[in-house]
Amino acid sequence: MMDVLYFAWVRERIGLPRERVETEAQTVRALVEELRAREDRYEMAFSDLSALRVAVDQRLTDFDASIAGAREVAFFPPMTGG
Repeated sequence: MMDVLYFAWVRERIGLPRERVETEAQTVRALVEELRAREDRYEMAFSDLSALRVAVDQRLTDFDASIAGAREVAFFPPMTGG
C-alpha cells in the first residue's frame, strides 16, 4: 500500500487530495496506467503527462522511475516562478 497525493487541478479533476492505493506497478508510468483504467476522472487527470510532475517519497523524478518500496507518490502541475 502507498499514499497517492494529488495537488492543484489534478486534485480537482480526481476529487480527492490523497488516497491509499494497493498496486503491483513497478514504475510511476505503470501506476498511472492502473489509475487511468479506474474511472473517467482519472483518465481526464492523467490524459497529458507532459502537463504533470511527479515526486516519489518527496523527491522529484520522472514517470519511468521505480516505485518499488515507495511510501508516497505525488502528482502536481509544474511550478511557475514569479
